[in-house]
Amino acid sequence: MLPPGWIVSIQSPISLDDESEPEPDIAMVPGRLADYRHAHPAQPALVVEVAESSVAFDRVHKGSLYARAEIRDYWLLNLANRVLEVYREPAPDPSAPYGWSHRAIAMLSPLDVVTLSGLTAGQIAVADLLP
Repeated sequence: MLPPGWIVSIQSPISLDDESEPEPDIAMVPGRLADYRHAHPAQPALVVEVAESSVAFDRVHKGSLYARAEIRDYWLLNLANRVLEVYREPAPDPSAPYGWSHRAIAMLSPLDVVTLSGLTAGQIAVADLLP
């Protein structure tokens, strides 16, 4: 489903800024593996966290961190509630832990489909993402 020039990184660090290198469960990053021999990816188009017991932390803290890095698509696969939480439109938010949050939030059930922002083709059934 990915267009040429993109790779999927699994549980590997991404460089968001000088202070932050989280290791999301999945990140879609531009380039080829060889591009990251000497540095971590810095501009992921999509970050996905899979959570059951850490949903609140991933939603609030990691969500704010990813918003501050202006990641346009942050997905939280919430195993506890069997939903995909889709966060888009990062914007300043003084009440958020890192001063940013996503303004557009969608809660998708297993019956829904999701697309990646900026990709016109390729829908993913939320049910296919859940165990």
